[in-house]
Amino acid sequence: MASYKNAPSLGRCGGFLAQSPQDAFHLPARCTSVPEARRRVSTLLREWGADEQVRDDVELVVTELFTNAVRHTDSEKVGCEVTVVGVHIRIEITDEGGPGAASPHAQPGSLDQEGGRGLFLVGALSDSWGTRPDDGGRGQVVWADLPYRGTMH
Repeated sequence: MASYKNAPSLGRCGGFLAQSPQDAFHLPARCTSVPEARRRVSTLLREWGADEQVRDDVELVVTELFTNAVRHTDSEKVGCEVTVVGVHIRIEITDEGGPGAASPHAQPGSLDQEGGRGLFLVGALSDSWGTRPDDGGRGQVVWADLPYRGTMH
């Protein structure tokens, strides 16, 4: 796991500066919002021409990170941002923190337990992932960079 500020969201395309494909939304911090976040991201990636494996991997990472934000923070809403940056797709899940909110990390021995495997999956599917404080300084952003294959770069 690494920690660094957002990668640039602008890229070169044919000699001029072009904005990378990007979308962001907020949903209430409820368990029922997790499938809605997954659906929104899946629809977006389909529109961008991402191949099926990319969609499946990103859906799983969004599900795990969004679930963690709902379960382990006192957030009223959770944000999700998806951006294509070069050959990667970056997922950022932003929570509002709260008392007892800690940076996510894989728990030793959690592979054998019923819960706790989500961050192992995030790490396995991502080229890199990490956390940083949100822009307001109260919550945090958990980000993951996954390989991107599709028709739009």
